[in-house]
Amino acid sequence: MSELEHLRERLREFAAERDWDRFHTPKNLAMALAAESGELLEVFQWLTEAESFALAPKAKAAAAEEIADVLLYLVRLADVLHIDLDDAARRKLALNAERYPADM
Repeated sequence: MSELEHLRERLREFAAERDWDRFHTPKNLAMALAAESGELLEVFQWLTEAESFALAPKAKAAAAEEIADVLLYLVRLADVLHIDLDDAARRKLALNAERYPADM
């Protein structure tokens, strides 16, 4: 079992233990994912490019938490929609390689 599959299983268990499956609809999960992405944006709001590469420890910790939230909601959304996230990512990367060849 891959790390991603293990994470998916842990999220399934976490939601089931709390009776959250009824709330974890694709719409709700997509909205939560968007909200968490917005919270990640807040970490970088008003920073210069250079500052964004050299986050202060508190900001870096905040970014790590928001990135984790985005990942968790993304994995849960893919699971609810029965999408193999690893396969979808590999296919998208291959498609992007065709669309944007390195020799351009």
